[in-house]
Amino acid sequence: MRAKRRTSTHSKEKLSRLLLLEGRRDGAMSARASPACAGRAAPWEHPAACFNAPCDDPGCLHPMHDSAVLAWLLFAVHASLQLFFIVRALLRPHREPSSRIAWVLVIGLAPVVGILAYVLFGEVNPGRRHVARLREAFEKLPPAQTIAGPSAEADLPERYVPLFRVGQSVSNYLPVAGNRARLMADSAAAIASMVDDIDAARESVHVLFYIWLADDSGLKIAEALKRAAARGVVCRAMADDLGSRHLIRSSHWADMASAGVRLGRALPVGNLLLRPFKGRIDLRNHRKIVVIDNAITYCGSQNCADAAFAPKARFAPWVDVMARFEGPVVRQNQHLFASTWMAQVEEDLSPLLAPTASSDLSKPGFVAQVIGSGPSVRYSAMPETFVALMNAARRELVITTPYYVPDEPIQAALRASARRGVATTIVFPRRNDSWIVAAASRSYYQDLLEAGVAIREYAGGLLHAKTLTIDGEVTLIGSANIDRRSFELNAENNILLHDPAFTQALRERQQVFMDAAEPVTLAHVESYGLLRQLWNNSVAMLGPIL
Repeated sequence: MRAKRRTSTHSKEKLSRLLLLEGRRDGAMSARASPACAGRAAPWEHPAACFNAPCDDPGCLHPMHDSAVLAWLLFAVHASLQLFFIVRALLRPHREPSSRIAWVLVIGLAPVVGILAYVLFGEVNPGRRHVARLREAFEKLPPAQTIAGPSAEADLPERYVPLFRVGQSVSNYLPVAGNRARLMADSAAAIASMVDDIDAARESVHVLFYIWLADDSGLKIAEALKRAAARGVVCRAMADDLGSRHLIRSSHWADMASAGVRLGRALPVGNLLLRPFKGRIDLRNHRKIVVIDNAITYCGSQNCADAAFAPKARFAPWVDVMARFEGPVVRQNQHLFASTWMAQVEEDLSPLLAPTASSDLSKPGFVAQVIGSGPSVRYSAMPETFVALMNAARRELVITTPYYVPDEPIQAALRASARRGVATTIVFPRRNDSWIVAAASRSYYQDLLEAGVAIREYAGGLLHAKTLTIDGEVTLIGSANIDRRSFELNAENNILLHDPAFTQALRERQQVFMDAAEPVTLAHVESYGLLRQLWNNSVAMLGPIL
């Protein structure tokens, strides 16, 4: 018993000594603490002065310690993210130096907005699944070089052969002979002609539009497809999921499906929150393709809509150019449609392009070639095509385009064309439905005018036609604008052809546009106010990321 008492007494003495030492240590630390904190052991005992004064007492749960650590952590995360996206913008392949600089500036000067913008729009990413399905489609389809007959390079003037070789490098379609074409009088005439051809179809009808509206023109095409399907004609209709979203979500789309029309949505948007992880939402299918019975195709700038274009009626009428083609080039457009369809729909269309003993090759006609570009095709496809065409002009170069946000090689090619004595004219709409693109376009005017390029602004509506003619002999017609979206983001379709007769008909149409357009003079551009110049040039500086 006495031994137990001694042990207990010894333990109490030991505990007392430890507490005494702990008290001395706390006292020493309190001596170093701020006066407001001295002598207070618990955080709830600290007065307001303690929270406003620096305190180096490790035993004091001073809130400034936590907030400082949190601030440094947030700064580190912010700086790391900023550095990560700046480095990514600098290392991304196939990007112009001006684009890299623009992104570095945006991310550096406005980090939150810049990083968010880069996540959504900073990289050309069609999505791995879409690219994989497109490759699978091309593997199933016959090679593009074999579907429309042998190359007709030998039928071309030697100086134009390089143009078609550039076109072939884009989508592998050969220049083929035996083609015929007719220019449509206007948008209404184009729709009427399509309806007549669909009503006469016997085997298949394929249509693809970026914008398909439920207006008079749009519903005429829809009803014609329903009638053809009822006759047993295989009808396939595809529309861009964003550009034609209102029709796709309407009863008219469901009615076509009920009537037996096979439907497809190009580049489905899906969940908006998950979309950035699957690919850019603004990568769109901008093509306008109609193929009937593998014998007739349409190509040009016209969407499936009225010229009044209800969504943007204040800019109406929309002024387009559309052409109807027959001949081997039809099978190239069919191949382009088939690859687009098979990338989105589980249906193999390769039997449509099986070798056939076509009589088109023996018929007289001009040399033509389909050029299908897009973010899944090689980099800089359309810019290189435009530059090659501009450099080939000797006497005259005439261009119409609604949107002009060029890269430097295109701007330089236009200047060089005028400076070597080629009559170079480019026609824009006076009122553009995109005020950003309008400002960017006008920032390039002075440079072009000083080089001798004639600029006109069409006043009779929104000139939406995308045309280019060279020396009255060569034509490029289709969906591609001369802007960054058509160069890098949109899937486009064009037809390049050599034919003086058709080119003359299109040149006459271009002249109609020019006669209804007002010339832009250097004096007019130089009279722009300081604020307008600042705005135009600032927007153009961001052109690479628009």
